[in-house]
Amino acid sequence: MGQADNTDRYVSFCGIECDRWADELHKKLQTILNCDGNEQWQRYFSMKLEEQTRMKHDNLFFIGAQMNNLYSFFEEHDDPQALQLLWKLEQECC
Repeated sequence: MGQADNTDRYVSFCGIECDRWADELHKKLQTILNCDGNEQWQRYFSMKLEEQTRMKHDNLFFIGAQMNNLYSFFEEHDDPQALQLLWKLEQECC
């Protein structure tokens, strides 16, 4: 078993790459938003991203607070990799 197999967020976040995964998912969100024509999602996440900056919340906090909306967004965009990463973040980091 590797170190990742022995991780347990209820014991320690050591060995769990929550910040890196959150940064990766945050980047995926912004990439899709920049190419997407859906004004509703663009307005919503634009407001939430501005709020994140204003409140100085990190990407992991942002993702935890937007979990359901992110699931809907990535499902609409048929992005299984983003959905898998979101699930991993939810299960291991939030």
